[in-house]
Amino acid sequence: MTDTALIERIAARGDGVTADGRHVAGAVPGDRIAADGTLIAGPNRSEPVCSHFGKCGGCQLQHVAETALADFVRDRVAGALARQQVAATDILPANVSPPASRRRAALTALRAGKHVAVGFNAAQSNQIVDMRQCPLLLPELFALVAPIRGLLGAIAPQRRPVKVKLQMLDQGAEVVLEGVRAEGLDAAMALQDFAGAHALARLAIDQGDGLEPLWQPEPPTVRFGEIAVEVPPFAFLQATAAGQAALVEAVQRAIGDAPAVADLFAGVGTFALSVQQGRKVYAAEGARDAIAALTGAANRARALVATEHRDLFRRPLVPSELDRFGAVILDPPRAGAEEQVAQLASSAVPAIAYVSCNPASFARDAKQLVAGGYTLDWVQPVGQFRWSTHVELAARFSRA
Repeated sequence: MTDTALIERIAARGDGVTADGRHVAGAVPGDRIAADGTLIAGPNRSEPVCSHFGKCGGCQLQHVAETALADFVRDRVAGALARQQVAATDILPANVSPPASRRRAALTALRAGKHVAVGFNAAQSNQIVDMRQCPLLLPELFALVAPIRGLLGAIAPQRRPVKVKLQMLDQGAEVVLEGVRAEGLDAAMALQDFAGAHALARLAIDQGDGLEPLWQPEPPTVRFGEIAVEVPPFAFLQATAAGQAALVEAVQRAIGDAPAVADLFAGVGTFALSVQQGRKVYAAEGARDAIAALTGAANRARALVATEHRDLFRRPLVPSELDRFGAVILDPPRAGAEEQVAQLASSAVPAIAYVSCNPASFARDAKQLVAGGYTLDWVQPVGQFRWSTHVELAARFSRA
């Protein structure tokens, strides 16, 4: 007999779910619903580590114990594949990034009178939770929040949101401020003093006319393998170093010793440059600044990486192009790669390493690849966005 009072799983948006489909906010697998509707705590609960939890939208799952959190990440992937009726015999245990490891974040700031609030938005709201602690961010990034609050007291417009983007690069932290007004000598000096005092790798602002780098003592870089890439402002990077390492290791395992590899949606080279040693790599990317950064890094390192600025949604590689490679790496945006996957499904590429930040679009694309004759060999779930419902993964498809 089904125990309908027992919470069995966590849904995609973070609610606990009973066997009969009831959603209960804040519930964890193993909790029970009492007759009066109250929640009886089970063994999979954890004490939230942040005073902002429950208000801040940065975390939804701090109340979930470590094992149950890893199970949630894995189950998100398994559930998405099951809904598309894709058989997955080997879904590996989830790799969940540790606390205080997020190396990039986009916060919002709002100045009201003399008070400046800086933080993530409240859950399902435009209200800003003024960040006084954060167990997610690298300590070096969180240490910048209070000084940024002071800086914005001079250059943020009244009651208009400002985007505050933080990212850790090889040379230190990068700060990008969008929506500020930095006019006059005092504002210029304040920005320079701030950047120097905090030894920033880069400080850039956008006053409405495009991004202006104001401080950059040397070209800011990020290293992939042995190759350093001079990255554009707030270039897309994996959210944590641990998450990046897990995804790169999975991609390397998926492509094996293929002598020629295509990296599609290559970005600034996270995978192309990490796997290039001992093989030829073709890298395609639609963002012009990203592919320029990758091209420059590959050329300086004399790596065998051929690059192309190419919109893979409008002009995907076709089978006659794909069949030149022993493996393809695919790392599309959240919407997936439906157009490119259709071409891959008709190709003879022996192995595909698919990296995804959206289990639903991945499962849709996986169904098309399997229908085209590929086998889904394994999936590695990755939880870079700790305590959130955002899940990533890497998977291997093969054709006999």
